[in-house]
Amino acid sequence: MEPNKNEGSPYPPAAPGYAQPPQMYAPNQPYGGGYQPVMVQPGMPGHPPPVMGQPVPGGWMPIPQGIPNCPPGLEYLTAIDQLLVHQKVELLEAFTGFETANKYTVKNTLGQKVYWAMEDTGCCNRMCCGAARAFDMKILDTYQNEVLHFNRPLRCSSCWFPCCLQTMEVTAPPGNVIGYVEQDWSILTPQFSIKDQNGETVLKISGPFCTFSICGDVEFEVLSTNGTQVGKISKQWSGLGREMFTDADHFGINFPMDLDVRVKATLLGALFLIDYMFFEKSGNKEQDRPGMF
Repeated sequence: MEPNKNEGSPYPPAAPGYAQPPQMYAPNQPYGGGYQPVMVQPGMPGHPPPVMGQPVPGGWMPIPQGIPNCPPGLEYLTAIDQLLVHQKVELLEAFTGFETANKYTVKNTLGQKVYWAMEDTGCCNRMCCGAARAFDMKILDTYQNEVLHFNRPLRCSSCWFPCCLQTMEVTAPPGNVIGYVEQDWSILTPQFSIKDQNGETVLKISGPFCTFSICGDVEFEVLSTNGTQVGKISKQWSGLGREMFTDADHFGINFPMDLDVRVKATLLGALFLIDYMFFEKSGNKEQDRPGMF
């Protein structure tokens, strides 16, 4: 009797005239033909490049396809009206107070990862300037491609210096400006303008008088130019221990589904600017502060 050549193989017997399934597939998972692509590193020899619209392994959101006039990597934003941003807990910072570069995971409402966000700053900048530091923020997709870049220069945030208020530039590779976030002069409440690549105001952001996060969410309203609320940025209460001993915050942002993806990306930049201005801690000491003082 001829031995079974498939004995010990994780794959079912091949049909006559067909070879065994390629090794980049894992058995017994539902995916056209009974096999599910496993996670491979980009650029590995023998593996095809990612295909738009195909399921992405590892809990990542599938990439929408067929989106005209959309900057590469921003296709995700066409299919969502809400994002959840979770800052990673840095144990070195939690136990020593040594300021480390912030890292975030950006997810959709289904819990699927959409982007990574990584602060790019120097050690001296973080330790000397604390939450007021200038920074570059890189937004990466599942294949580690940089799809957005946020730049915050070193400026003042006090209402007593209206000529040098906070600003952020939002660019998409290879360095094309797609929007700006600018702090507006205000005495009692935080105010920001969301501008397009031409410097025209398309949305406004209005914050609360008090931004102390005491057992509750802190909400910044996203307004149209005529004052109608169209969304919000929320600093979400993440638990007493996390709030007291770390600066790893949770945020949520929602906006109209049909909003231009460039404006959505600029609103995401505004979320990070608000985090640093109002909720970032230096040496794990609470820095939440009311209004613009």
